[in-house]
Amino acid sequence: MTGMTSDVRRPLLNRRLAEFGTTIFAEMSALALSTGSINLGQGFPDTDGPEEVREAAVRALRDGRGNQYPPGPGVPELRTAIAEHQKHHYGLSYDPDREVLVTAGATEAIAASLLALVEPGDEVIALEPYYDSYAAGIALAGGTRVPVTLRPHEGRFRLDLDELRDAVTDNTRLLLLNTPHNPTGTVLSREELGEIARLAVERDLLVVTDEVYEHLVFDDAEHVPLAGFPGMRERTVTIGSAGKTFSFTGWKVGWITSTPDLVTAVRSAKQFLTYVASGPFQYAVAEALALPDTYFEAFRADLRAKRDVLAAGLTAAGFEVFRPAGTYFVTTDIRPLGESDGFAFCRTLPERAGVVAIPNAVFYDHREEGAPFVRFAFCKRTEVLEDAAGRLRALR
Repeated sequence: MTGMTSDVRRPLLNRRLAEFGTTIFAEMSALALSTGSINLGQGFPDTDGPEEVREAAVRALRDGRGNQYPPGPGVPELRTAIAEHQKHHYGLSYDPDREVLVTAGATEAIAASLLALVEPGDEVIALEPYYDSYAAGIALAGGTRVPVTLRPHEGRFRLDLDELRDAVTDNTRLLLLNTPHNPTGTVLSREELGEIARLAVERDLLVVTDEVYEHLVFDDAEHVPLAGFPGMRERTVTIGSAGKTFSFTGWKVGWITSTPDLVTAVRSAKQFLTYVASGPFQYAVAEALALPDTYFEAFRADLRAKRDVLAAGLTAAGFEVFRPAGTYFVTTDIRPLGESDGFAFCRTLPERAGVVAIPNAVFYDHREEGAPFVRFAFCKRTEVLEDAAGRLRALR
């Protein structure tokens, strides 16, 4: 039997993933290592979260809790804690046995939701710029990505509700929302969310909301879950995560809350991804979610102060800074520095200033829309941010 020749062999990579190469995060992190630069690209803290939460994980390991496969939906203690968290912070009631599902981080929750709810030919609207796994998840499900672009206006990135409404067609199956929004730091207002809710009900749309930065809102911003609006609980899958809230990103503990039917649908896809994960850490996160409100307030205040340190340093270095109302990222415009290509800027920044950032264009379908914008993470120790700010002043 004659082997296939190279000119007719099908590509090894699934065509749905052909547009997704090595992530920009891997490239920039490798650049940070090779140049000894401060890595303000990838969004992970450089310190661990609360000691009592870490000790809870150690205790679970030693007690033999979670060392074998945990229950598919998640350990009961964590599902109960998630339901109590939603009730305490937002007044939303969920049955921990039927309306909560634990996942391997928010990324799996997003992937499982899309694989479960989207079929080939379905359109999925996502706010652009978007977290890069959204595009891959939509592609794997065979859906069609429809970006609606957030654009800068009066110091923040804003959603054009008319543009969102115009993007909905008869083929639209699902809205994929992220608030607080990565990478722009925008927090959708109660009024904006109300309009989105009315649109979803009117057009009978499903909505997946990525709310992993729910406890990182600053100044006068307010995080309001979309599921709490009239008509939305029965059509919304809400995604949360322990990684961002408790600074244990490596534990990969996320979750969804929704109706029994939607949770069952997402679980049907999730069981063939990781099946289960993070056994001992689930018990620790259950304890973390029960921390007093003072923890969440102090955590938010600490990140707000760090945001201010980095934002001031970036402004002094000559960037136009869009002050984020949430998350732990600052988006900047490099055009005041005489630059316009974010990719080129970020690839040379380590040599020029010893700092690594991420070009926002990777989060856009319309690359030209994001070309002049660059994202910096401020979830680092204050002295690291001050050092970075000093280095960036060299750009002046």
